[in-house]
Amino acid sequence: MTQIIDSESPTPDLIFPCEYPVKVIGRDEDDFFQFVVELVSRHIPGLSADRFSTHHSSGGKYMTVSVTFIADNRLQVDALYKELGEHPRVRVAF
Repeated sequence: MTQIIDSESPTPDLIFPCEYPVKVIGRDEDDFFQFVVELVSRHIPGLSADRFSTHHSSGGKYMTVSVTFIADNRLQVDALYKELGEHPRVRVAF
């Protein structure tokens, strides 16, 4: 089950366009980083892989992939979280 912490949370309204950070957690597998880059890039065209960073859990089981991008509107962010939430490889996205 994927846990999504996103725009449904009670947060202040955002004024778009704006910088928007996203973190995606999943199993630390060889291609997880590339998987996240490709998924996010479908929603945010023009991002290069060097904009993304990774962190490995202390036990080595999970990887966090982080990126901050310029979000154009709420629909774009919601569509990204929807796809993240539906994918079985994603454990948590926020």
